[in-house]
Amino acid sequence: MMCVTSLPQSRPLTRRDLEAVPDDGHRHELIDGCLLVTPSPSVLHQVVSSRLHGVLDTACPPHLIVFSAPCDVVLGDRTVLQPDLLVTDRAAAVVDEPVTAPVLVVEILSPSTRLVDLHTKRARYEAAGCPAYWVVDPSAPSVISWELRDVSYVETARVCLEETLVAHVPFEVTVKPAELLR
Repeated sequence: MMCVTSLPQSRPLTRRDLEAVPDDGHRHELIDGCLLVTPSPSVLHQVVSSRLHGVLDTACPPHLIVFSAPCDVVLGDRTVLQPDLLVTDRAAAVVDEPVTAPVLVVEILSPSTRLVDLHTKRARYEAAGCPAYWVVDPSAPSVISWELRDVSYVETARVCLEETLVAHVPFEVTVKPAELLR
C-alpha cells in the first residue's frame, strides 16, 4: 500500500511538517518555511565528502564531533538545513539534542545546490552565528572559507588545486583541495 503525504499549501511549512515527509532518498530542507528538495549527491560529491570528513575528524579536538549528511541543523521552526558536513559540540550530540548552531558547516557544491549553498544557506548560518562556513567545489577543485567577525562573514581563504587552506576556526586544520579527489 502506498502512503501519500499532503503538505499544507496555504502557509509556510514548519519543522513538524518536514518530519511528516516520507523518506524518498532525496534531501529535504526548510528555508524560511519553503521546502527545498535536492537529489542524492553524485559519486564525486561523496568522494570529496568522505575525504574531507577524514581530514576534519583527524584534526578535531575531543570536545567537538564531525557529522556527515544527513544531519538536521535546526535554525528555527521554519528553517531546518542538512549541510554536507558539520562540526558541533560533542556534549550536545551525546544527549541527542538537535544541532542548532554548528561551529563549522561545509557545503559541497553541485549543479542543483550551487546558488543556494553560496548565498541562501550562507546567509542563514551567518545569521545563526555559526563561526565558520566553507564551500567546496569539486569541479575546480577549490575551497572558500568564511569566518564570523562580529555579526558578518568575512572571506578568510580561497584556495585551488594544490594550494593549502590553513584554518584556525573552529580548530586548526589543513586542507588541499586536490587531495580531496584522490
